[in-house]
Amino acid sequence: MTALPAPRLSHARALWLVAVVLTAILWLWGQRLAPFAFDYPKAWQIPAARWIGNAINWLMKEAAIGPLAFSDVTRFIAALIDAPYRVVLSLLSSGLLSGEGSSAVQLWPPLSWVAAVGLFALLGLYAGGLPLALTVTACMAFVAVFGQWQSAMVTLSSIVVAVPIGVAGGLLAGIAAWRLPWLDRALKPVLDLMQTMPVFAYLVPILILFGFGPTAAVVATLIYAMPPMTRLTTLALRRVPAEIHDLGRMVGCTPRQMTWRVLVPASREPLMVGVNQVIMLSLNMVIIASMIGAGGLGFDVLNALRRLDFGAGLEAGLAIVALAIALDRLSQALARRASAPPRQGARHPYLAAALALVAVAWALGLILPAVQTYPEAARLSTSPFWAAAVEWINVTFFDMLEALKNAILTTLLVPVKRFLLSLPWLGVVALLGLAGWRLGGWRLAALTAGLAFLIAATGQWEKAMITVYLCGLSTLFALLIGIPVAIAVANRDRAWTVTRALIDTLQTLPSFVYLMPVVMLFRVGDFTAMIAVVAYAVVAAIRYTVLGLQGVDPRLIEAGRAMGCTDWQILTRIRLRLALPEILLGVNQTIMFALSMLVITALVGTRDLGQEVYIALTKANPGNGLVAGLAIAFIAIIADRLIHAAAMAQREKLGLEGGG
Repeated sequence: MTALPAPRLSHARALWLVAVVLTAILWLWGQRLAPFAFDYPKAWQIPAARWIGNAINWLMKEAAIGPLAFSDVTRFIAALIDAPYRVVLSLLSSGLLSGEGSSAVQLWPPLSWVAAVGLFALLGLYAGGLPLALTVTACMAFVAVFGQWQSAMVTLSSIVVAVPIGVAGGLLAGIAAWRLPWLDRALKPVLDLMQTMPVFAYLVPILILFGFGPTAAVVATLIYAMPPMTRLTTLALRRVPAEIHDLGRMVGCTPRQMTWRVLVPASREPLMVGVNQVIMLSLNMVIIASMIGAGGLGFDVLNALRRLDFGAGLEAGLAIVALAIALDRLSQALARRASAPPRQGARHPYLAAALALVAVAWALGLILPAVQTYPEAARLSTSPFWAAAVEWINVTFFDMLEALKNAILTTLLVPVKRFLLSLPWLGVVALLGLAGWRLGGWRLAALTAGLAFLIAATGQWEKAMITVYLCGLSTLFALLIGIPVAIAVANRDRAWTVTRALIDTLQTLPSFVYLMPVVMLFRVGDFTAMIAVVAYAVVAAIRYTVLGLQGVDPRLIEAGRAMGCTDWQILTRIRLRLALPEILLGVNQTIMFALSMLVITALVGTRDLGQEVYIALTKANPGNGLVAGLAIAFIAIIADRLIHAAAMAQREKLGLEGGG
């Protein structure tokens, strides 16, 4: 009998094997032969922190734009933002005041809570009918009943100012990027950094440039919230059908008319998605913005975290969720109404009803204080219940929780941390470059290896490895929880409806709220940080896995059943295989969520890059904060590019649309 030839090792696998073996040799025996491969020499380090600090000092002291000093320009921008903010704040929260500080006298009261709830209800009725009106009324009533009205109006004032500026700026930048390909290429890395760099990292430069207060908070919110609007604008304009372009040229439109009267209206639906994203991201910023003087619900959550008052923090956090749900549903409904054919009938009755409501509520508020301000005696609070619940869990299950924490620390967290810290940076950079080359060619290889090298060259390698260890394990646990949950609910409509409502709430709940219960149960440390990160990041794992599983063609599943496949075979060989591109994107988003949460967990004693950013914020050191923030952004970009390339390769392999 002729012997079968042994299977040949492919060139790619051989290359990977050689690279891994060389890295292992360097790891085991290279400490004495090549110590620079483990500890990047300080003499070779790039003094990026000093350069950034000097640049910011130069901007504030010496830089000028024409006859004006740069500091004068930033003060002018701050004044432009502050003026509308003061007007909106007076309308919603403080009223018209004479004087400042404790001696201020209220000349005119703010909009009453009854009028504000009624206006939200009328807007909901106009945009989506009675169901939407009832939904937004319930959300705003929740805010009032649980005593969060005043803080919510301060937060809403920031949102009302930040969202129009963010939408307008993102729209103009997106149009410019669509018109000018070179600008589009230049904006992409800037937008990547704006979305992946921790907000903490650029709070210090913003404070130096714009001062402490609500204006600086609005600027920070704009940096965080504008990129999705810019990206969606460019994408929407590129996808306008050629027939619409031809129609615009046929009727003789100028370039300006073509943009504003033809293309932008034709892209209205995706643009409204961008508006929705700006609103949601602005709400996500409220707590971090409170650190630099924004106040409102974010300050309440932050203050509750400092006191470890879980109940008060949860109530303020749920008030943010209620505000987010109301604004989200209204913006989506207004987008659908704007894209629908015009309805017959006048719209003036809604405006007349709104004016009448405000006037009647103002008049009644002069007679009945409860109409103007929600009565304190009618407020509810669950804070004592949650405090008692956490205390009971601590007393009853303390030994069990400590044993669980210590077991996971000693058997998993500490060994993984020590292993990653012992790896040579040179070997890791080489392996990342090889992964980039295999998945996306030399450009991706240069990007991944170059960014990893910059982390080492700026002296952030050890902190970065701790970040990777926490992010990696948290992502792994989030996937181990999220993917089975997604499999269980993906094809069960009722279960998915309940799960979607739960994860929508978890996604809008401020990240700081996750810290309070885990700190009270497990104290500070890496285990506490990991639990908070998993709770925050599991949402992405569930959502994208469900998206992939629900997108599998039912005919393929029926074909599998016809061939006699078991349920397990259908799941593993058809559904999960075809959903793999979306699952990989879910892994990507889970990593992004984990990295953003890790910066927050710096408050509970981690020693990673997030801690470096937070320390830089407390010491007002913009150089160190931005360098550590850039290192986190580089980790995010490396993971994003590699996973995106893997997902595209998988789509192409499966013959799915969009694989190229």
